[in-house]
Amino acid sequence: MYTQLEQRGMLEPPVNVATLRKMKAEGEKIACLTAYDASFALLVDAAGADLVLVGDSLGMVIQGYDTTVPVTVSDIIYHTKCVKRLLRRAFLVADMPFMSYTNPQQALENAVMLMQEGGAMMIKLEGGDGQLEIVEHLARHDIPVCAHLGLKPQSVHKIGGFRVQGRDPKLAQQMIDSSKRLQNAGADILLLECIPNELGAAVTKSLEVPVIGIGAGPSVDGQILVLYDMLDITKGKTPKFVRNFMLGHDAPIDAVRSYIAAVKDCSYPAPEHCFS
Repeated sequence: MYTQLEQRGMLEPPVNVATLRKMKAEGEKIACLTAYDASFALLVDAAGADLVLVGDSLGMVIQGYDTTVPVTVSDIIYHTKCVKRLLRRAFLVADMPFMSYTNPQQALENAVMLMQEGGAMMIKLEGGDGQLEIVEHLARHDIPVCAHLGLKPQSVHKIGGFRVQGRDPKLAQQMIDSSKRLQNAGADILLLECIPNELGAAVTKSLEVPVIGIGAGPSVDGQILVLYDMLDITKGKTPKFVRNFMLGHDAPIDAVRSYIAAVKDCSYPAPEHCFS
């Protein structure tokens, strides 16, 4: 059944949506990272990451922009193709960039390109109730979807900067309700960014699908960081939730292995990386 795995020299099957659901059900934390090129894809995969995201964060860490807004579908396709070539075990997710999913048909067309041309196994899009119709449309066409709530970088100009979301009790409840509706619409994973610990725990408890956090506390089902941040490549001020895993290591692969181990044993995120 897994002849192709033997050809690749793999000892276990690639991660898929069912794998991630099983990990949630069994309480095994899901270790995720971004990657944007073949070299880092090989490193992250070899270190044992469960999920790799080709994020529109590439606009900031690769292209040098101040936000993710300038990133295009073509950019994401190019970088996803690069990552796909050397990724073997990890599950590959690609971001839908700004204004690439303004209606269901546009979203479907761009998602198909990200999967057919880029090689993505799932697409990620930002937004709550306003994206329910789009999530339903994609799910109806068997497109795996990762929804994204909390801080939504594509909306940075609308929300007035990179700020923690969901501290107000009313807004927190709205996020919990939105997460349930997104799951019911067909989202296979939910990503939460920059929210208080308690809200991350509440959303995770309310959903059957895996919940991945970045600055969402320790109670979510998995963690993700921008690779360039956790390897201390990004210069300037880094977000509170980032830990420099290069400290104490000489090689990047050892730092990535340390990150994955810390996610798995729940030593990351520590209290100093969390929001209240």
